[in-house]
Amino acid sequence: MTAQDQIKDIVTKNDVVLFMKGTKMMPQCGFSSRVAGVLNYMGVEFADVNVLEDADIRQGIKDYSDWPTIPQLYVKGEFVGGCDIVTEMTLSGELDQLFADKGISFDKEKADQIRAANG
Repeated sequence: MTAQDQIKDIVTKNDVVLFMKGTKMMPQCGFSSRVAGVLNYMGVEFADVNVLEDADIRQGIKDYSDWPTIPQLYVKGEFVGGCDIVTEMTLSGELDQLFADKGISFDKEKADQIRAANG
């Protein structure tokens, strides 16, 4: 199975996936930590893929999305974006809307707390 096949399999079998440096419990870069922290705080169940464990996946995810940086968030098979985009979407409420539209469970009160703390 190629890296592209593995990635496609991961993003189609999991509702929410974060390709990141490290894991959701032990991120190994600030950007990965920020996105994982938002998802964890909002109570979103998500699969984490540590790109540091597999060079083929690390490069493959960049090719798959045509996006040069990590982390990368996928919701229901759709590429959402990296740290800056996820941060903007969280603060604008767009991430809440995306989760609601896609049927992803999240804690709206926690999302509102993030916005209140950063408003």
